[in-house]
Amino acid sequence: MTTDDLDQARKVADAVLYEGYLLYPYHQASQKNQARFQFGVLMPAAYAAADPSEPSASQTQCLVECGDDARVEVGLRFLQAQHRQVRQSLGDGSVRDVDSLVVAGTEYTSWDEAVPREELVRAGVSELLAGEFSVPFSVGPEETTTEIDPAAGFITRTAQAVYGIIRIGARRVAGPFGALRLTVRIENLTSPGAALRGRDDALAHALIAAHTLIRVPGGTFISMTDPPEWAAAEVAACVNLGTWPVLAGPPQCRDLMLSSPVILYDHAEVAPESQGDLFDATEIDEILTLRTLALTDAEKQAARATDPRASELMDRLEGMPPELFDKLHGAIRYLNAVPAQASPAAVTDRPDVPWWDPGSDTSVSPETDHVIVNGVAVARGSKVIMRPGSRRADAQDLFLAGRAATVEAVLFDVDDQVHVAVTPDDDPAADLNASHGRFLYFATDEIEPINNESRTEESA
Repeated sequence: MTTDDLDQARKVADAVLYEGYLLYPYHQASQKNQARFQFGVLMPAAYAAADPSEPSASQTQCLVECGDDARVEVGLRFLQAQHRQVRQSLGDGSVRDVDSLVVAGTEYTSWDEAVPREELVRAGVSELLAGEFSVPFSVGPEETTTEIDPAAGFITRTAQAVYGIIRIGARRVAGPFGALRLTVRIENLTSPGAALRGRDDALAHALIAAHTLIRVPGGTFISMTDPPEWAAAEVAACVNLGTWPVLAGPPQCRDLMLSSPVILYDHAEVAPESQGDLFDATEIDEILTLRTLALTDAEKQAARATDPRASELMDRLEGMPPELFDKLHGAIRYLNAVPAQASPAAVTDRPDVPWWDPGSDTSVSPETDHVIVNGVAVARGSKVIMRPGSRRADAQDLFLAGRAATVEAVLFDVDDQVHVAVTPDDDPAADLNASHGRFLYFATDEIEPINNESRTEESA
């Protein structure tokens, strides 16, 4: 593994770390930012016992091929909640806690931020085979003070103590290859000094967005998503709780795993066109950027006052050069390379009319084309009975079964599948729908041409 391999893995891990941290429109008054920190939260056991949906531990199991002399490196990464409190100075020398304070045109607000934390543990494989390896860790408590203005007030940032343990175990699995089943368990052992009144209290003692980067230098991890046949049974026997391990770094990197509370694919990467995190790793950057730039000045100011990361986001988007913004519009990937022996004509010859233009293929004419159904030519103007098939999922199709309709067009898609556009004969909005080109579409086995026999049958 190279430094670039680790850098790519850490970029993806950072996206996991801040997934959902703050959502558009990025200010605390937004309803979607009232209930925060949804991914990879390991609560103190006291709260997890009251709410089983909020676990206090996670477990990763994966397979790696390596010798007994190899070393395992486990990097635990998480966010720790930190409460930011604005305190207003009063004229008599006392202070009071306030939700917000405006000083010299700048608004300061109280808010729960989060601080990134990392713990690194190393252990030899031979040591792990002899027994479980456990390393306790602790963070905090911490409190810092930042002065706003001597006469106006100051800000305190407070983080509660968090205690935990990293447990690592390993054993050889059956089979000719002697792979190692690696187990990494993260536990929150924090015992809050006071009773927890709710989730917000518990978050102050939680490991938030907890995930691990697991490295075995010189080893080869087995894909948990697409394992080789010989390892499939052992992979299926692995127990992963609240997290899922995938191969990290570029495709050639096989000695690094990212175990994430957000399910990813092997060798995930941040799109190179992305200019920075928008706290939603499934985002379409262009859309979120446009929506953010469309916020009012007051909304942007509220976002800046909510969180330093939101303030940086606003500054980054407002200062984005046009050439970088253009890159967000889209990219084409995974195209096959043109063979070197291909003639220039094979590459440059293009029809004057694009394929999606109806005029590009004169062999297709929806208004005059026909299709044979039960030995009858069905075309525009034909009368049919609608028989919606069982593969349809719309319950309203039940109301169409057995009703007469008029064919409006016979269409062929790019796969040469036939679609018959029809208008129900008793539809009072038929003329209005036709003016907008709105029809119902059926496959050929879902319509029945009306002839004398079928018309008589329907009348009966």
